[in-house]
Amino acid sequence: MSAAPNIAIIIPARYGSTRLPGKPLLKIAGVTMLQRVVALAEYASRDYPNIGVCVATDNAEIQKHAQKIDAACVMTSEKCATGSDRALAAAQKLKHRPDFILNLQGDAPFTEPLAIKKIIEAFHDNPEHEVVTPVHNLSWRDLDRLREAKKTTPFSGTTAILTPAAQAVWFSKNILPAIRGEEELRTKSEYSPVYQHVGLYGYRTDILEKFCASAPSPYETLEGLEQLRLLENDIKIQTVDVDIAPGQIQSGIDSQEDIDRAERRIEQYGDPMVHQKTF
Repeated sequence: MSAAPNIAIIIPARYGSTRLPGKPLLKIAGVTMLQRVVALAEYASRDYPNIGVCVATDNAEIQKHAQKIDAACVMTSEKCATGSDRALAAAQKLKHRPDFILNLQGDAPFTEPLAIKKIIEAFHDNPEHEVVTPVHNLSWRDLDRLREAKKTTPFSGTTAILTPAAQAVWFSKNILPAIRGEEELRTKSEYSPVYQHVGLYGYRTDILEKFCASAPSPYETLEGLEQLRLLENDIKIQTVDVDIAPGQIQSGIDSQEDIDRAERRIEQYGDPMVHQKTF
């Protein structure tokens, strides 16, 4: 049996943010965002061998906080343009070069743990995968919610088109595919034909290097979706289907309103930190 691949979960945590300066240090229900993401990574990866968790930052305050919560931390350049660039820069400073890099954004504390686990399992099952990312098959009710949200925030929520083997064909901020005969389809299944993308990526290290060395692509620029650069450069993206409770898809934290919404969610459903780590 071959050895398990060496996987690094890198958490890019940038201090600068136009809307929320110092975002990784802001608290949600009394716990910093970074602390939540680190706990999430440790919880989701605890049953797998050869996995390390590391924060990548450009800020001394964030580094100090990472040390306070016993999280490994690597300082990276302020010139890193994206979270992917920062994740690669951090991985290049690690003692051992990882086979795969899972990029877990420092502002996504409510990522579904199963999504992380499924990425890890996909790489364990097939080390030749170039990129792995999760998707979620929307129920008709969740599709209605997404349509309603796009009336006021048209660039919220990303959908994916997949092959029968679950390889990504395309991603868009539009809702794909268009659906003919929807009324009849609704009577046959509780699930729509629409898949929503969960913004989380695992890369084979050589593929992340190729991605970061390439220029932004035309459709990536138009849609504002980094993953389109992968497809436009003929890099294969394998998706994994993640079952998420209705209405529970949670994007990253980008505003005070997002923090308020997250705290209301915690009040309603309970704090996932209770299951991930005790503080």
